[in-house]
Amino acid sequence: MRYEIRIDGQMSETLSGAFPELRNFLVTDETVLFGPVTDEAHLYGLLARFQALGLHVVEMRRLPE
Repeated sequence: MRYEIRIDGQMSETLSGAFPELRNFLVTDETVLFGPVTDEAHLYGLLARFQALGLHVVEMRRLPE
């Protein structure tokens, strides 16, 4: 499975480093992370990391294979 996750604001390189399995790029007022998510546990782990780092998830969607 591949996911795209949009975060409110622009993440620093340090914060982006907390998600080494995901690539990222910046758009106006958002950081877009994307990449493979192996299973549901991985997805919930990502969400827990976002929450622990105080990041606000604006949108999350599964990308077509």
